Amino acid sequence: MYSLETGAARVVYRAERTRFEAPNWSPDGRYLLLNSRGGLWKLDLERGSPELVDTGPVTRVNNDHGISPDGRWIVISAGRIYILPAAGGEPRPVTRQEPSYYHGWSPDGKRLAYCARRDGNYDLYDIAVEGGPERRLTRDPGYDDGPDYSPEGRWIYFNSDRSGSWDVWRIPAGGAGPGDRLAERITNDAWEDWFPHPSPDGRWIVFLSYAEGTEGHPANRNVVLRLIPVEDGGPAPEKTKVIHRLFGGQGTINVNSWAPDSSAFAFVSYTLAE
Repeated sequence: MYSLETGAARVVYRAERTRFEAPNWSPDGRYLLLNSRGGLWKLDLERGSPELVDTGPVTRVNNDHGISPDGRWIVISAGRIYILPAAGGEPRPVTRQEPSYYHGWSPDGKRLAYCARRDGNYDLYDIAVEGGPERRLTRDPGYDDGPDYSPEGRWIYFNSDRSGSWDVWRIPAGGAGPGDRLAERITNDAWEDWFPHPSPDGRWIVFLSYAEGTEGHPANRNVVLRLIPVEDGGPAPEKTKVIHRLFGGQGTINVNSWAPDSSAFAFVSYTLAE
């Protein structure tokens, strides 16, 4: 995990010849939620050992998962999006169509934001936690991914190649409007940016950046984590800085991994097995 106070990272768990991905920090601060080998795991931060979460008949759990703001529920992606009790149990399907990839739970606990391919294009959608009709949030022919809510619920931050490179963008939580006219580009530099995550206190946005020209978000690459301060209610991209360099990529920080007090965030780095 990376501490904002010390500006340093420390290892909280190391697995040999096993790939864990995409940590979520629980609202009570006690555990990290991870995926590995198609299963879902809880890593107790005191005991330091992961335990498998019962996801019933749903397997192939990928690295797009999360925890409800009240800590009572877990959302997983496995073709469709499902919700199950935080202690594990029978998953309930939320989306009807696939592929659908969860990325953000609204702060009021009522809606889920996700990326989905419909009619051959990836756009952003949201849906009520109870299920029902999905709502399309973006319509640009570019590839939109990684939606995550700002802590007050006003904005959805995401990454997109609609500008010709991968950058961080944001839209109002209710959608980008006709012609996506309400979409606002945040980053505009030589990096390829993915998976922006606002901190719970609203002061920071952390995200993953690849070298210029990298296609998609591949695994096993030299990447950096970057941080944007949020000032006077808006991001200050001119003050963006690199805070950590690592070997990782896909699975490093796909979903929000901030500690509840915003003092740190969790991430995953890798070493290639010999």
